[in-house]
Amino acid sequence: MISAVIVDDEHYAAQALVTLLKKNCPDVNITAVCNNAKEAVKIIRELQPQLVFLDIEMPYLNGFELLEILAPVSFECIFTTSYDQYAIRAIRFSALDYLLKPVDPEDLKAAVNRVTGKKSPSLQQQMELLLSKFQQPRPVENRIALPTLEGLQIIQVDAILYCSSSSNYTIFNLADGQKLIISRTLKEIEEMLEEHRFLRVHHSYLVNLNEVRKYNRGEGGSLQMSDGASIDVSRSRKEMLLKKLQPGK
Repeated sequence: MISAVIVDDEHYAAQALVTLLKKNCPDVNITAVCNNAKEAVKIIRELQPQLVFLDIEMPYLNGFELLEILAPVSFECIFTTSYDQYAIRAIRFSALDYLLKPVDPEDLKAAVNRVTGKKSPSLQQQMELLLSKFQQPRPVENRIALPTLEGLQIIQVDAILYCSSSSNYTIFNLADGQKLIISRTLKEIEEMLEEHRFLRVHHSYLVNLNEVRKYNRGEGGSLQMSDGASIDVSRSRKEMLLKKLQPGK
């Protein structure tokens, strides 16, 4: 059994999650439900749960502020949230899990399974990546956590040359020659890296513009990357690419 605390200021949302967990995740033992973030700080410190289901949007303290108070964090965390693109991008960047409200039972089971089946003890690094996105002033975090088949790998963003789509997976091509297969779509990766100098140049490719060595003309054209790879450019993305490559024009 894994001990868990639910933190959500919406009573009905918290109770709905309790019901879903009892029905779909029998290995999760809910030790407390907190409808107040300040109360949650005390309860989590007392009970020391292994897992916390944490709402992001709460009065007085939001989910990220609560984590900062509890740092260093010793529990796994699954966020629950209504759609918030900036928050979701930050969570993805750190390879932590989130559930959109209303919570889907299959998504819940998958998130719990990922947490309980973790292969690498990288929780503290993940939390540092996440919280760095919400500190003032907000620096652009230059590390990213990638869930691979072997566990989580944390790399420098500027070590990524380009990413290619493979169905529901993304292949990361790194400067040292490594190729990492990540269980995220290219669209998700594009959203995560939009603060950095990356551009989707084709439905199958996302490139680090700092690693482009040459643009070859054509209907859409192609890019020669720093490792010698040739990347096709779609006709619809050609104009945007050329603007990005020639920012002064």
